[in-house]
Amino acid sequence: MRKERRHAPPRRLAVPGLMEHLRTVLWGPAEFVGVPESLLAEGLLAGSTAAAAIVGAGFAGMWGGPPTLVTGEPGLVVAAALVLYLVILRAGWVLVGLVAVLGACLALTAPDVAAGVVLQQRGLVESARVASVETAADHGRIFCSVTDIDAVPAGAEVWRGCGKSTAPGDTLPVVYDPRGRAPARGVAAPGELRTAELRLAGLTAVFVAGCTVAVVRSFRMTDTQRGT
Repeated sequence: MRKERRHAPPRRLAVPGLMEHLRTVLWGPAEFVGVPESLLAEGLLAGSTAAAAIVGAGFAGMWGGPPTLVTGEPGLVVAAALVLYLVILRAGWVLVGLVAVLGACLALTAPDVAAGVVLQQRGLVESARVASVETAADHGRIFCSVTDIDAVPAGAEVWRGCGKSTAPGDTLPVVYDPRGRAPARGVAAPGELRTAELRLAGLTAVFVAGCTVAVVRSFRMTDTQRGT
């Protein structure tokens, strides 16, 4: 009689275990039950403190603080410190990356909005002569290099009020900061600053929310809590 061959059962990949590991690495373990009030408080505190430091640095630099604050670099340092804090907590990499991107955007946006606020509060308006007109290759925005204002460095570039019909020798109204903190710019359209402030507020809220979610989802149960 011919013997029957017994085939070994096919090996099954531990797909559920692999997916669980990827979920933990990318999004955080989130091993909690119910509403994690303490984690929510910790995440909100970390995100709000970082956001206040980032935005506050930009406004302080423009208003009268150390000139180094107007560059946005101190805000980038704060954002990097927050990212390091999340890495130490072993938060999900997707959320850590999201917070890093939002923090960088916040650090670079805050000084620009702060400049608009400063120019609105203490800015002076004068007519400047257009020295040259150039079109940016990357986004097509038209820039005018202006001169003839003592408080504004010769060759300062503005884009508000500078259009295709603008030519060298024309004059443009330019608003500038007599203290020299905020860069000169063309006169803003009505409501433009309000829109920028709302955009900054929205970006801040998303930044704080992202940090909070990252902290909450970083929670891992100990062996005692698991009952092992």
